[in-house]
Amino acid sequence: MTAAILATLLGLAALAWSADRFVAGASAVAIHLGMAPLLVGMLVVGFGTSAPELAVSAFAAAGGNPEIALGNAMGSNIANIGLILGTTALIIPVIVHRGVLSRELPMLLGVSLVLGLTMLDGSISRLDAVVLLLVLGAQLAWSIGAARRRPGEPEEELAIEVEEREAREERAGMTRRAAWGWTIGGIVLLLAASRVLVWGAVGIAERLGWSDLVIGLTIVAIGTSAPELAAAVAAARRRETELVLGNVIGSNIFNTLAVVGLAALIAPMAVDQEAVTRDLPVMLAMTGALLLMAYRPGDHGRISRLEGGVLLTAWIAYTGMLVLTAG
Repeated sequence: MTAAILATLLGLAALAWSADRFVAGASAVAIHLGMAPLLVGMLVVGFGTSAPELAVSAFAAAGGNPEIALGNAMGSNIANIGLILGTTALIIPVIVHRGVLSRELPMLLGVSLVLGLTMLDGSISRLDAVVLLLVLGAQLAWSIGAARRRPGEPEEELAIEVEEREAREERAGMTRRAAWGWTIGGIVLLLAASRVLVWGAVGIAERLGWSDLVIGLTIVAIGTSAPELAAAVAAARRRETELVLGNVIGSNIFNTLAVVGLAALIAPMAVDQEAVTRDLPVMLAMTGALLLMAYRPGDHGRISRLEGGVLLTAWIAYTGMLVLTAG
């Protein structure tokens, strides 16, 4: 038990550090390549901070524990909205642009429903995995196309974006070579840390009598969400709430489609009834609540401090319930 706990703590610490280095490198690469801010938020930061979930889930599935992957993905999605976005909104209200309200948030709800449909028969097969990964490919193509600036938008808005991009370039803080080095090195460190974390988490679960699903929803999900929380708090301090929301949306879409899809492709997984009746409704409710809270007729949306407190409280209550009933 002691070795498992130490391995889990070491894995979480190494995971958080390596993910931070990977995100910093990937963000700098994106800046050097001239990517638009929305793509940086959704594809680089959002998907990049999901690299721990992807690595952990792949190792868990390959090691015969695919339910950890499902719990990790669903638990991370719930934590991203409740813990991360809720905490961010308490620091500074999160502005939600109309485009996000009409495109990205409905897309997130849609892919969550797709995952739910694959779970209803009590298993996620390799065919289901292929469907999830194909949806991911279509979503990536759609996001890249939607992020391209359409002609005819106000020139002053374009000027603002140019200023933001120049400011981001100044904050890159590393050369192109260093950026690529940290990106590649971060991935290698992520893989090693994920391997240690999965070994420790499985050991703890076995000793406590917790199911793989619950250990994925709690210890692993919270640990792998640490990079998203760090990125979100840093962005909130710089008042870059668009980057925070893009981080959460991109990460949740990636968790839902890529993390579960890859794990099920490696090892088809049985779905516990509790995942369908307890965890899936919570994930869908949190996603739907985010969409409703952000909606403001005729204007940009906004997640207020009060709404952030509601999201954070809901996550704490859900996680507490899991821990109390796990035994």
